[in-house]
Amino acid sequence: LKQKIISEQNDLEATYTPTEICALKGSTVEMQCNYTYPYSGNHRVTRVEKALWFTKVEDNEHVDLRSDSEYEGRVEYQGNDQYYSRLRISDLRESDSAVYKFRFITNQPGWKMTALPGVSLNVTDAPKVPSVLVRLSGEIVEGSSVTLTCSSDANPAATYTWYKKNGNPDQEPFRTGPQLDFVSIQSSDSGEFYCTAKNELGEKTSDSTSIDVKYAPKVPSVSVSPSVETVNGSSVTLTCSSDANPAATYTWYKKNGNPVQEPFRTGPQLDFFSIQSSDSGEFYCTAQNELGEKTSDSTSNDFNSNVSPAVLRILNIKNLMTSSSQLFTTSLIIYIQNVLLQKHILTLT
Repeated sequence: LKQKIISEQNDLEATYTPTEICALKGSTVEMQCNYTYPYSGNHRVTRVEKALWFTKVEDNEHVDLRSDSEYEGRVEYQGNDQYYSRLRISDLRESDSAVYKFRFITNQPGWKMTALPGVSLNVTDAPKVPSVLVRLSGEIVEGSSVTLTCSSDANPAATYTWYKKNGNPDQEPFRTGPQLDFVSIQSSDSGEFYCTAKNELGEKTSDSTSIDVKYAPKVPSVSVSPSVETVNGSSVTLTCSSDANPAATYTWYKKNGNPVQEPFRTGPQLDFFSIQSSDSGEFYCTAQNELGEKTSDSTSNDFNSNVSPAVLRILNIKNLMTSSSQLFTTSLIIYIQNVLLQKHILTLT
């Protein structure tokens, strides 16, 4: 594109070629200004005494690009300085985006000109690797507000897409836009997030940012192993488990009718390596972390699903061995059924 400018005085003229340039960062561009002026005036031949290209004015002085530190080693003037000047800029930077104007001054009084409007240069670049900023009001606790912001230096401006890692190499977009807002974050929102910045020149991906949502324990569950009828002297394990972050600590209690219960044991597992009738009772556990505490339902130490809760059945098998025949005689010595609402003992011999 050519732009012809005619000065309002002294018939000074200038033409830019081109008037608009769009170029990639790191490339080289050229722009030219052709100019004319009267051959003579005031009884002398007209000569151009100074010609320069500039983008800024400081203290009413036009700053020659050749003396501008931002362009050091990257600008070159070509031409004869009397009728045309060509500006060459190499290793373009995004900061070079500006309007470039040509100015010349002659030896005639008042015969000087800045050619307007100049040449518009727009330096474009693919997005840089995006950065992710996490904004929150304190620790990331369930129910709090969290905002992730993706930003990248790009020209033209980048568009942003968010992803949540799920182990699938073909990730589906999680959300679009520079911000990812969690108004009331939940434990299910925990995970690793990353974003992409994309424009017509390329695409870049950020590093992953981990979101670890803290929350109080959920109501604990109790499992029993083995899940069969318990025999006196056998091994039984009760396990207390709860979903919590940070991980919960566990305390076991045995009901004894006292409203102020003393801890029975600590840790997720309650082990009976050789269970006895005295172990009969109802047990429950608590799960606790810095954010709260939850209590499980009570569990009886009767492990036979075919009997009522809170029943302990113990079969004490006594082996009798005769010294003469080395034969084992098994006698059923005790069969105890202990029911919470029944306080009688049936003894079989």
